[in-house]
Amino acid sequence: MSQFFYIHPENPQQRLLNQACELIRAGAVVVYPTDSGYAIGCQMEDKRALEQLCRIRQIDKDHNFTLMCRDMSELSIYAKVDNTAFRQIKNNTPGSYTFVLKATREVPKRLQNPKRKTIGLRVPDNAIALALLETLGEPLMSTSLILPGNEMAESDPDVIRDNLEKQVGVIIHGGYLGEQPTTVVDLSDDVPVILRRGTGDTTPFE
Repeated sequence: MSQFFYIHPENPQQRLLNQACELIRAGAVVVYPTDSGYAIGCQMEDKRALEQLCRIRQIDKDHNFTLMCRDMSELSIYAKVDNTAFRQIKNNTPGSYTFVLKATREVPKRLQNPKRKTIGLRVPDNAIALALLETLGEPLMSTSLILPGNEMAESDPDVIRDNLEKQVGVIIHGGYLGEQPTTVVDLSDDVPVILRRGTGDTTPFE
């Protein structure tokens, strides 16, 4: 059975965040709110938790994973970012964007795109997600929580609990979220490429 935490969407309770992070460090898969619906994640070094996450999502190891970061300082540790890309990212984070960048050696190979050696990175505009990442002290390996057979990320934590309470270690109830997919921008080469148009404004990258 998973732990189910009601966390305030504007003033997250530190006590509950501490408990959630203890479970994540112990190998739990976590479901948590972001600015683009609910995400599912785990520690990036935890191979067993990643395998569990892939079983839940029914995705394979070639899936494009994202590191959810608390701020820009973490981006430069895990991705190779030139000055132009750094400015573009800085001007648009936190926000509803996922940036695809060349991964550094700090990113486990199993999380990188096997052909291009890239990784998705983003800084979410959600108080709970940012507080969780700050408490954890490292990025969360994440992907949108899209249950098998569905096309959109889950937005109702009660439905998530009904479906996943025996499969994940932590579910954070952070309110009922609308479906707001991120805009995905590939900044791994010289010219930005918009891979998906979502709620993030694409104008700065065109």
